Amino acid sequence: MVSPAYILILFTLLILTVQEKDSYKQKREEMVRESIEARGVKDKAVLKAMRTVKRHLFVPPDQAAYAYEDHPLPIGSGQTISQPYMVAYMTEVIKPTPQMKVLEVGTGNGYQAAVLAEIVKQVYTIEIIPELGQSAATRLKKLGYDNVQVKVGNGYHGWGEHAPYDAIVVTAAAEKVPPPLVEQLKDGGKMVIPIGPQFRTQSLLLIEKKNGKISTKKLMPVVFVPFTGGDKQ
Repeated sequence: MVSPAYILILFTLLILTVQEKDSYKQKREEMVRESIEARGVKDKAVLKAMRTVKRHLFVPPDQAAYAYEDHPLPIGSGQTISQPYMVAYMTEVIKPTPQMKVLEVGTGNGYQAAVLAEIVKQVYTIEIIPELGQSAATRLKKLGYDNVQVKVGNGYHGWGEHAPYDAIVVTAAAEKVPPPLVEQLKDGGKMVIPIGPQFRTQSLLLIEKKNGKISTKKLMPVVFVPFTGGDKQ
């Protein structure tokens, strides 16, 4: 026979679990409403993805309490997870649709890839730091993102095997736009990339390829961690 005290303990644990889940859900809702929608992001699929992806599962445990605040957080190896608004904005800029194939350069902890994967058909993402790339691959697989493939390597060269891409999202600041990424962009495709000096104000650029010609538009000033790897093999 199960004692009343044991039943009470189980019931209490259940309540605490539900409260914890509801707390994170509420924080995601507040994040989207106050930090993303309020700043002009309108794409319904992007907003739904930002409400769905559990950012607290993509940061170190000691940072989980800050997961839904609108600023970058350290994830180890000198890297950061981008602020939620920037993730949403960069996703909206490429105008994602369910048929798209997207390349991400700079996997980090996998958060941006997860947001993209909620919307597009396939995400290919590259991370140059092995421990980050490997942990991101494990995390994304565990969370059920079967439409994401992670590669550890130099993102400067893109991922030619799966090119061309409908869109490319670069989450680290380069001094100039890598030519291989432009080559791997499908005609009619879009690339969003921060360009500028390390650890100083950079420019977020939108690059579009139309009829083989490239156009560039400055979107906003940003500060991203530096793009590593360069044109070395």
